[in-house]
This record gives sequence, structure tokens and C-alpha cells, in this order.
Amino acid sequence: MTRRVGSPDILAAAVLRNDFYSFVQAAMPIVASQQKLLPNWHIEKMTYDLSRVLSGETKRLIITVPPRSLKSICASVALPAFALGHDPTRRFICVSYAQTLAEKHANDCRALMQSPMYRRVFRTRIGSSKDTQQEFATTAGGYRLATSVGGTLTGRGGNFIILDDPLKPQDAYSESARSSLTQWYCNTLLSRLDNKAEDAIVVVMQRLHVDDFVAYLLDQQGWTHLNLPAIAESEQRVQLGPQRYHVRAPGEVLHPERDSLLVLEQLKKDMGSMDFSAQYQQAPVPEGGNRAGLKDLNRTISGVSA
Repeated sequence: MTRRVGSPDILAAAVLRNDFYSFVQAAMPIVASQQKLLPNWHIEKMTYDLSRVLSGETKRLIITVPPRSLKSICASVALPAFALGHDPTRRFICVSYAQTLAEKHANDCRALMQSPMYRRVFRTRIGSSKDTQQEFATTAGGYRLATSVGGTLTGRGGNFIILDDPLKPQDAYSESARSSLTQWYCNTLLSRLDNKAEDAIVVVMQRLHVDDFVAYLLDQQGWTHLNLPAIAESEQRVQLGPQRYHVRAPGEVLHPERDSLLVLEQLKKDMGSMDFSAQYQQAPVPEGGNRAGLKDLNRTISGVSA
């Protein structure tokens, strides 16, 4: 059956092809069928900032958000699929702390690109010449390569490098683990960009330590940093689009339908203030250092609960 121009199917495909936030929403039932998408402004913000990476407006982006905020689905799964849909020659190197995690994201991205929804929206197809757990290539020669921190990348390059949870929380207090990540990034990964001036790097993670990888990158300057604590400790004006903003009031919870203030309060008790401050507030505290930040957080929570 021939579809008429202006038909609902044609219009829906056009929206998904041109709006990354809509594309992420459509991808959720495919890559996370047991997880119901609860739309929220922070997802729109992440997709907006990632869209600016695809357009070339942002070359270096850091996203620090609490666990289970859909950062991996946005950055490691949907972003490569969306980008390859528009340009099947693009090349992605996607990195996580463990190969099993990197391959999980790769499998989700592959499933998305092989789905009926994707095939209706884009003409890009995965070829048969290379389709493994670690890597798949399009029929036009673009690819998505999955590897872990410390992995060998000799002879490989990419237009986009995505580091998604490059350090596991259990290693956060290991100076050698933090140092190994930084050294591998500097000595191996950085040289893999095809065009050092034009290509992009995206880092998505939760803060883990005052001297973690994000701290190192911010010291280098030149990075755009999207930083969203679970509970706003001050007013935060967040740009969601060219002329759209969300203003967070102090004490506002990031995604109340998913993690309410009550849930976050319990998490803080179970995890301890220091780990909660790092992983959920994106504000790591030095070991044995100044605890003023923790006191401010406690006052914020108490004020909202009152």
C-alpha cells in the first residue's frame, strides 16, 4: 500500500527522524521493554545537549546525573543509532568500565537499528560483513565499536567517542584505578579521533570521587558540563531547547515520579551521606575533609520535608 504524503505514518516518521527526544521515547519499548518511560524534563535536556554534539555545536560534553537517569540509553544506545540513521558513514567508539557492559549497550543499539520502527524512519542498515558482540558496521561503512577501559584500539578511529560509566563505583577510592583510566584516556583513546579539531567526545557518568575522571577533565577546560543533582541545592535554570527553559527551585527533586524525596531520603540513609552526595548529588566530598556540603544537603532535604 502506498502511503500518502501527509499521512500519520509519514508525519510520525518525520518527527522521529528530526527530533532526538522523540526518537529516544520511541526507542524505549525496544531497548527496555520492562521499563516504562516516565517522560521528564531532564531527559529532554540530555537529548538537547547530545543533539548539539551531533550538529557540531559542542565538541566536548560531560553529563553527570544520578544512577538510572536514562543516560546510557540516550548516549550509548540511541545517539549512535540516530546519528548513523542520518549519516551511515559515521564511526563511533563506545567505552565502558567493563566489556560486558559495553557489549550490552552495543546489543541494545543493534536491536534498535534492526527494529521495524527504525527501518521505517531511516534507510541505514547493518551489513553482514561485520556484526559481532563488539562491533557492527553499516552497509555504508560506518560502525559502532564497543570496548572497555584499557582495551586495544590500534588502527581504529572514530568521529565520536562515548565514555559511559568508565569507572565502576567500587573502584572510586582506588587511586591506581582512577589514574589508570586517566592515563589510558590520554595515551590511547584521545589519539583515536579521526579529526582532532572537529570530532566529539561525550562522557556520561555519576560523580564518584573528588579526584575522579570528571574532575580531571574539568581541570583541562573546554568542556560543556551538564550537571543535574537528584535534589537541587540552589536555583538552576536549565535550557531544554533554543528558547525553552526549566527552572529548578532549591529542593526540587530531579524526577519525582521515579525517585521521590522519600525514596532519596532512604537512599541517603542506606548509602551514607558521602556516597549519596557523590553519586546522587554530583558533589563528592573529600575523605575526612570539609563536610559543609553535607550539612547543606541535610538542610535542603529537611527544609523540603518540613
